[in-house]
Amino acid sequence: MPELPEVETTVNFLKEKILGKKIKEVFVEAKEIIKKPKIETFKKIIKGKQIKDIQRKGKNILFFLSKDYILLFHLKLTGHLLLGKWKKEKGKWVSLKEGPLKEDPLNKFLRVIFILNDGKMLALSDLRKFAKIELAKKKEILKELEKLGPDPLEISFEEFKKRIQKRKKSEIKKVLMQQEVISGIGNIYSVEALWEAKISPFRKVKDLSENELKKLFQSIKKILKEAIKLQGESISDWRKPNGEKGNYDKIRRVYRKEGEKCQRCGKEILKKTQGQRSTYFCANCQK
Repeated sequence: MPELPEVETTVNFLKEKILGKKIKEVFVEAKEIIKKPKIETFKKIIKGKQIKDIQRKGKNILFFLSKDYILLFHLKLTGHLLLGKWKKEKGKWVSLKEGPLKEDPLNKFLRVIFILNDGKMLALSDLRKFAKIELAKKKEILKELEKLGPDPLEISFEEFKKRIQKRKKSEIKKVLMQQEVISGIGNIYSVEALWEAKISPFRKVKDLSENELKKLFQSIKKILKEAIKLQGESISDWRKPNGEKGNYDKIRRVYRKEGEKCQRCGKEILKKTQGQRSTYFCANCQK
């Protein structure tokens, strides 16, 4: 699932390319992705709206439109936004440009396509059709997002500690992934940050010292900033809006590294199931 660095990369890319553009038309190939309003109402409202700003809130992408509307994207497990030009051939959308938009199979599952007034197209590619799109007034969308916790790149240590310690009986990795505690961190970066902090993902919050929490706080910021600089992780389905893969895989320490040697101590990286998700860790140097 795309996490904070992937969503931030998407937002940064699109802000450079499509701010100020207007949405002329929309093609909906998978109606289940549009959660609200109804399809015909969605098409009617979106037409002619100008993209005034693009922001990230947790794992959500928010397009601030004219007339006080917000277009919300949540990419879920396999979604990503692409910017290009396509034409429909034999019932399928085909990229007019050579390269990853045309050649990478994960860029071919176009479910919703927005036509912009400069001729470019913004498309949601989503293999499993789990992504969601909502269109509503700004006040309504922002109200929905109030339940999300603060951003890990903006939160202070004291606020971080306070929020984490409210889940004192829970395992630390599970807490990091709870979006109402801190928003934006998922399986990849919780695993990477815990390895960086030398903390076992199975430790209970109540057993973590003040110094360990500080180290974890610093590690989260370090890992997320690194991942944003490297434009995200594409070991699975996510791609940048130009169709290319992100580069975090080049420095990935433990995520999906089971059976390999730990970069720090040389012992074997292990994989276990934790809360129905795969967890990767070094039992020797994560205590």
